[in-house]
Amino acid sequence: MKLQASYSRNDLVRYFARLGTLGFGGPPALVSAMHRDLVVERKWITEDEYREGMALAQLAPGPLAAQLAIYLGYVHYGVLGATLVGVAFVLPSFIMVVALGWAYQQFGGLPWIQALFYGIGAAVIGIITIGAYKLTTKTVGKDQLSWVLFLVSTIATAITESELLWLVLLSGVIYWLVKAKPQFMRPSAGNSIIPFLPQLQDIPTDSTLWKLAIFFVKAGTFVFGSGLAIVPFLYGGVVKEYGWLTEQQFLDAVAVAMITPGPVVITVAFIGYLVAGFPGACVAALATFLPCYLLTVLPAPYFKRWGKNPNIKAFVDGITIAAVGAIAGAVIILARRQLIDIPALVIALVTVGLLYRFKKLPDLSIIGAAAVVGLLLRYIM
Repeated sequence: MKLQASYSRNDLVRYFARLGTLGFGGPPALVSAMHRDLVVERKWITEDEYREGMALAQLAPGPLAAQLAIYLGYVHYGVLGATLVGVAFVLPSFIMVVALGWAYQQFGGLPWIQALFYGIGAAVIGIITIGAYKLTTKTVGKDQLSWVLFLVSTIATAITESELLWLVLLSGVIYWLVKAKPQFMRPSAGNSIIPFLPQLQDIPTDSTLWKLAIFFVKAGTFVFGSGLAIVPFLYGGVVKEYGWLTEQQFLDAVAVAMITPGPVVITVAFIGYLVAGFPGACVAALATFLPCYLLTVLPAPYFKRWGKNPNIKAFVDGITIAAVGAIAGAVIILARRQLIDIPALVIALVTVGLLYRFKKLPDLSIIGAAAVVGLLLRYIM
């Protein structure tokens, strides 16, 4: 599967280990960072390959950023590249989240962390807003149909607070029908697209670890879209159905997801740690990420082979537009939850202004400054 690549496998693994360690902002920031770094600046990945990865990540269930990373690892280095990239991307944030889970249990809550990251959360909103803006201008362009599909996806995601798979697929079909003039609308024959959805049977058991594994396998297998989409599913199971966490503990888990780098969905490790210690964190993380790994690697060869077909390319373009719209909708949802007062709103707006004005400003410097501002606002002013 090795094609001519201008970078080594180790280069790619190091990049994703760094992104998993320092990449704040959740799916919108991470997928835009991959585009900026790997497509625009380093040119390791082509625009078409990136779009294929985005479309596959959107079509398959599981965390968007992790699936895109796994696919980009597959592009030139096959299954081994995908596996190493997946581990390098997820492991740093897993370690951090487990450490936060330990601190949470040891000190009876996260008041100082919440104070520290009061500013971080607002700055993160600014970072992902800029990321979504760049993705939108790059993907949607000036095409009217693209803007309609983008806005429908954005509004639907913001209202329902979840990503709608049928809407994403419909966007692909509409774009395909309008832009690619499929064969079956002409005098001759057509094509077929085969969706795939795994089936998973519930196996009852009294073991807490086994219940964690079954629940989080479902989360990784059946929840589509970015990290935000998994929150309602987790709430229904972790708080309502099993009673593993209280309402406040669950809100703290969501906060941990927002204040740690790497994929947002890694908060499942935090939840697993609170429920069953380190073994619970390992089980929850493996059960969530293994399905998304398999559902990315298994269809990847077929996606690469057929991805340049004009009909499929138009379908993928439509899906990508809807995916970017869903990311923009997720930014709106996060902003509603995070920007709860005027200081937080000001921090977010200042972050947007700085990142728009200074293109090379590192996200980490903004995160650090916002943390200091958050502490000052909570404990001094």
